[in-house]
Amino acid sequence: MTPFIRLEAIAAALPIANVDTDMLVPAKYLKTVSRSGLGRALLHGLRFDQQESEIPEFILNRDPWRASHILVTLENFGCGSSREHAPWALLDFGIRCVIAPSFADIFHANCLKNGILPVTLPRSEIDILLADSSHQNTACLIVDLVTQTILRVNGECISFKMDAASRDRLLNGLDDIDRSLGYKALIDEHEVAAMAAMPWRPFVSRARLDSLG
Repeated sequence: MTPFIRLEAIAAALPIANVDTDMLVPAKYLKTVSRSGLGRALLHGLRFDQQESEIPEFILNRDPWRASHILVTLENFGCGSSREHAPWALLDFGIRCVIAPSFADIFHANCLKNGILPVTLPRSEIDILLADSSHQNTACLIVDLVTQTILRVNGECISFKMDAASRDRLLNGLDDIDRSLGYKALIDEHEVAAMAAMPWRPFVSRARLDSLG
């Protein structure tokens, strides 16, 4: 997983509350198990008409927001079903950070698992960033996870908080497998002890045990 440390990028305003995962990536795109190619599916109903042509008024279909890596939106973002395709679609489009007043719990967890930074801020500060990200002259933000700040074009910093475990996970680019491998020494120790105590149980293959010495 790509670490998230500091991101300087165009932010796009999506001033819609309760954006659910079906809006983020419609059900017809859930047949794939690949994380690539879902960028076109992102917010498909808002970005494309029935003829699959772009809706020119939608912000992600306009320059400079076509190249957005930050999304600023409203309450309860990512609600609905728990489909992990939603953060996959965001990531494949290029979104590495979503800023909102609140997130659905499962979506929030899925963002962390996929290297997307979910930033929670009070509505008053969200409104400021929505205004910034609606105009091309102010749409560039710098999101720094080390200092836990968002730098606006005018030089003002907005601070955000994140729990230490989630912050460490993103800074180091650790997915669930990486985190499990961090306990490899303890796992190996347990396997050796379990085989010695109960050799009749198939805790681990003999070849694996021999490799552990």
